[in-house]
Amino acid sequence: SVTYLSPELVPENPFKKYSIVDVRCKDKQGRFFIVEMQMEWSSFFMHRMLLNASKVYGTQLSKGEKFNQLQPVYTLAILNENYDHKTKEFYHRYQMTNRQNIDEVIEGIELIFVELQKFKPESLSDRKMAVLWLRFLKEVNEQSGPISKELTEIPEISKAVDICEKGGFSEAEMARYDKYWDSVSIEKTFIDTSFTEGKAKGIAEGRAEGIAEGIAEGLTQIVINSFNTNYSIDTIAKITQLTTEKVTSILKEKGLI
Repeated sequence: SVTYLSPELVPENPFKKYSIVDVRCKDKQGRFFIVEMQMEWSSFFMHRMLLNASKVYGTQLSKGEKFNQLQPVYTLAILNENYDHKTKEFYHRYQMTNRQNIDEVIEGIELIFVELQKFKPESLSDRKMAVLWLRFLKEVNEQSGPISKELTEIPEISKAVDICEKGGFSEAEMARYDKYWDSVSIEKTFIDTSFTEGKAKGIAEGRAEGIAEGIAEGLTQIVINSFNTNYSIDTIAKITQLTTEKVTSILKEKGLI
């Protein structure tokens, strides 16, 4: 299990540095995970990562608590720009080690940097899940066409793809999408609510017609706009919760295929 924590790292002393990280989590074992997304590399970024990890590590204990209660902190930085030009390796793991014997490690803080531009799927064939998530980060963007089935077969990655696709909607498309689900919520509410027979009949007849018309109009427009934005029919069906046959029918009716 994972608990999402506030991304704000507020110092105890108000005159010290205040930080905001992208994602900060804690698992059921008590370990901490910080995830940062960095589009452009800057020389101070690594120092900021170390500072944020140190803050989390150093503020775990309250007064009087034992030091052996300290839990490790892992920081993952996903970089969209290369910083280490001396190697082709894209995965960099930093720990506190003995310089004379690197097998001697002081546990507590680990920093991991991933350079997406260097990443090639075949370089980690034995770590399928890591490869699939890195492919998702590198391949899914506003120019993406149909998403690989290999990615969408993983429930968590499929959910992430859906979130990205919704995030790519225009304001008008998002409004129609929200209108559709609002109509669904209204319909469910009326179904679950108890009315007298006469009142229920009057409301049902008038409202059902309006809801059906609004849903149909909103879905049709989402299908058209999504198709014009190069989403696949399978993806559009998943977004709208229509069958692929219905999506195809709408597109044919509008002369798009």
